[in-house]
Amino acid sequence: MSVITYILKCETEGNGHCLDLTPDIQQSLRGSQLRNGIVTVFTPSSTSALTTIEYEDGALQDFKRLFTELAPEDKGYQHNLRWQDGNGHSHVRAALLGASLTIPFVEYRLMLGQWQQVLFIDFDNKPRQRSVVCQIMGE
Repeated sequence: MSVITYILKCETEGNGHCLDLTPDIQQSLRGSQLRNGIVTVFTPSSTSALTTIEYEDGALQDFKRLFTELAPEDKGYQHNLRWQDGNGHSHVRAALLGASLTIPFVEYRLMLGQWQQVLFIDFDNKPRQRSVVCQIMGE
């Protein structure tokens, strides 16, 4: 069993900006030369998250609306009182989704459904440069 780690770099716009990481993960998988195993994708950030969803405009708009309704930006967040950075809602939204995903791969191919892509979502309230850890374990 081998373990190979890649760092994916992302430029985001913040405010729920979604990026499709599927091609980058698949490219990392090809570069690893591992045939079968699992890929773990992790965001080392408390205001961003990872999930799978169809990367399509309507689904992305619905997704963004859901988080606006669940954790509105204009609510009184204790985090904002302490740090004055206005991103309390970003932390809550990211925590709802989570910081990592694990995806199996077989014969160099991610075992995603036909309409399923891996999304990185930056919930912070300003643009950021982000890193995403892509760790591949297999043989």
